[in-house]
Amino acid sequence: MSEMLIVALDFPTADQALHFIEPLSPDDCILKVGLQLYVASGPQFVKRLVDSGFKVFLDLKFHDIPNTVAGACQSAADLGVWMMNVHAGGGPVMLDAAAKSLASYEKPPILIAVTVLTSMNQAQLGATGVSTSPEAQVKRLAALTAEQGLDGVVCSAQESAMLREQQGQDFVLVTPGIRPLGSEQGDQQRIMTPQDAKQAGSSYIVVGRPITAATNPLAVIKSINDSLR
Repeated sequence: MSEMLIVALDFPTADQALHFIEPLSPDDCILKVGLQLYVASGPQFVKRLVDSGFKVFLDLKFHDIPNTVAGACQSAADLGVWMMNVHAGGGPVMLDAAAKSLASYEKPPILIAVTVLTSMNQAQLGATGVSTSPEAQVKRLAALTAEQGLDGVVCSAQESAMLREQQGQDFVLVTPGIRPLGSEQGDQQRIMTPQDAKQAGSSYIVVGRPITAATNPLAVIKSINDSLR
């Protein structure tokens, strides 16, 4: 059973995603539904995955006024998702509202915050008016997230060791930008292999195209799971 691997279902339609999922079982991996697929297929598709026994990470990165984000978090929790995320850049009041919105659930989803997107480098961050390094910004936003009672953050695996030291063992670190040896970098800037990410302290790794675009996705999933054991 995979305890770390999250596969990003970066497909434009529900039919393509369902075709990909067909040979998979919930023991193989966790499934991530992002913006493109969610906009195309809606909450019913997410519910279908949940009802099929899969753990689902709903990756919609909520970032709005506190009341709107709180309501969105509750709607996601009502779908039965295993994990969801918001943007840490929404600030302490928004983060607090998100965390409090899930307090009444008997088994609330894991709630994490996005720090700095793994597609961003120093130049891109600077263009938004942030003068510190990506690492410093990640550290600051992770501290803010922890202070507001969320479970963890999305970060680059290159920042996992730093955050593990800063926040301790229970803080959830979800790391995209994971590329098995020999995979293309794509649009990710701050990348790492699955084994290195685990060693650095990542709780969960997110892999997309190296699996979804593979000739034999199940074999790649098995290879990654074996390497993580």
